[in-house]
Parts: sequence; C-alpha cells; structure tokens
Amino acid sequence: MSLYAHERRIAELAVERACKLTSIVSDSQQKDSVSKSDHSPVTVADFGAQAVIIGALQTVFPEDPVVGEEESSILRKDDGLREHVWRLVQEASGFDNYQTEIGQVESEKKVLDYIDWGRSEGGKVKRMWALDPVDGTKGFLRGGQFAVCLALIVDSKVVMGVIGCPNLLVDPADESSGNGMIFSAVIGEGAFSRPLASPIDSAMPISMRSLTDPSAASFCESVEAGHSSHGQQAKIAQSLGITKPSVRMDSQAKYASIARGDGDIYLRLPVSATYEEKIWDHASGNLLVAEAGGIVTDMYGNPLDFSQGRTLKKNKGIVAASKVIQPKVLEAVQKVLHES
Repeated sequence: MSLYAHERRIAELAVERACKLTSIVSDSQQKDSVSKSDHSPVTVADFGAQAVIIGALQTVFPEDPVVGEEESSILRKDDGLREHVWRLVQEASGFDNYQTEIGQVESEKKVLDYIDWGRSEGGKVKRMWALDPVDGTKGFLRGGQFAVCLALIVDSKVVMGVIGCPNLLVDPADESSGNGMIFSAVIGEGAFSRPLASPIDSAMPISMRSLTDPSAASFCESVEAGHSSHGQQAKIAQSLGITKPSVRMDSQAKYASIARGDGDIYLRLPVSATYEEKIWDHASGNLLVAEAGGIVTDMYGNPLDFSQGRTLKKNKGIVAASKVIQPKVLEAVQKVLHES
C-alpha cells in the first residue's frame, strides 16, 4: 500500500469538491472579485475553495498546519460577500457523497476559521500542506486555465500533490473530449491523471515525452507578462533551435500539461530581482513533473527549497523539463541570462 495513500485520497476528494465550487461560480458568471494588497484579484471561488479544502483537512488531519494563499479579513468586513461565499460552500458540498470522509463546512463562522487556518508561516516543520485554492485567478476570470492545487510537505520535501484543472481538455488532441482533469503524484510512485468526472481508482499513469533533441520541444509559459519574462524566454527558445510557438496558459496547469506530454519545457524567469515565488504556486507541480520523468529546478539548476517559509526565497525562476533535455535547457538559460 502507498505510504501516503490516505492523504492522497483525502486531497483528491477535497480538490474535487473545490473544483465543483469553481464550476458553480463559472456557470453562474458571478465572478465577483476584490483586490488584495498586492493588487491581484481574489474571487469568491478563491475564498470558497480554500474553505472547503481546509475544512476537509481539519476534519481528517486536524493537527496539520496549512500554508494557504488567502485570509479572511475582506470577508469579515463585507457581509454580502461573506454570505455569498457561505452559500457557495454549502452548494458545492451538496453535490458529492464525501461527507463521511471529509465532512462539510458547518457554518458561516467556520468558513472564516478554515480560511484563516491557512495562515501558517511554514518553514522547517515536520508536516504541512501547501494550498492554492484557485491558482491562476486571472485565467479563471477570463475563462482560461486555472488550477486547484494541494500538496503535502514532510520534512521540507513535497511527498504528495494533487492538481485539479477544470478547464483542461481531457484529450488535448480532441476538442470534443470535454474539460476537467485531476492529476496526482506520490513521491517514488509515479504521476497519474483522470477526468474529474471519473472515480479515483480510474487514474492512469502519465509521463513526459521522451525527447533527446531540445529543438523538437515546445514551451509552456505564463500568459501574464508580469509573471515571467517572455522576451528572455523567446531568446532561450531561439538558442535551443525551438521553432514551435509557445503555448501560454495560467497556473500549475502548465506543470500538468508538460507532465502528460502536451508540452516539454516550462520556464518562469523572474521579471523582478526582488520577487519571491510562493510555495503554493509550485509544490504540487514540482512533484508531478518529477514523478512523470522530469526535473524542476530554479534557473541556476538548484532544487526548489520548500523549507524557507511561505516563499521559495532561496530560488530564482523555474526551469522544468524532461531529464534528458533539462541540462541543455539550463545551459541555454545561463547563456541568455549572461548576455542580458
């Protein structure tokens, strides 16, 4: 039996419920958003998804700290927004039969309490969860790609990760295949995917494409120019001889896409010298790619360090690719950085 089989199951059930909540918001077209201090949009889906996922974790693993993206101060000041989120949480929980395993959020007050349980500072702790309830909020708002991401970190190593991608095609080669995928990985046990609508036990193994020549690769990169340097990445692609146009999408759906072979390289080069990547933006994707046959490092070739708190403060940039071509990609990255 898998060492983290129970954690993986609970995480998948919680992420499924959160994905249902995001679908309810999308279908209703009521993507009410507010702004945080960093001016990024926060939607009712972010708040609701964080509440249902931490509610599940608190039910099953009540001692585990959670490093989550959101906090409830905005909801505590806005009665209408708070009631809206509470109604969403109730509706999403009513669509599944998971109450006996992951419970359900009991009250409006619990919505706030669960959201704020995600304020852990992380760091060098024995065991913690990293949560991004709606990764790629701008993508969500525009109807593009976004992801619900949950990872378990033990002794500063990501050991289990789940990524729900409600808008990702089930079969990238078939536009009629429908949307909605869930990806999961346990350290040392491989990477898996299944349609969101399918049972947990239907997951199938996935792997990155086997490339030996990086010029045959395709890039997967952020939509937002504010998140990653598109100009530098274009130069890196040219250096590697890549001619295919980059696929741009928001969120950790990029990690999922290259893990199942839709693309081959994910680069995220910082546009600011002071920016620090958040651990919840990379924990699940880092493990998924590694278990699918890839390597994820920073732009200097260092492994991602999840022991530093809420951010990857010892790392700069992200380079993810298959094991065979990753050294060549890093070499091209260093060349372009040196010339810049």
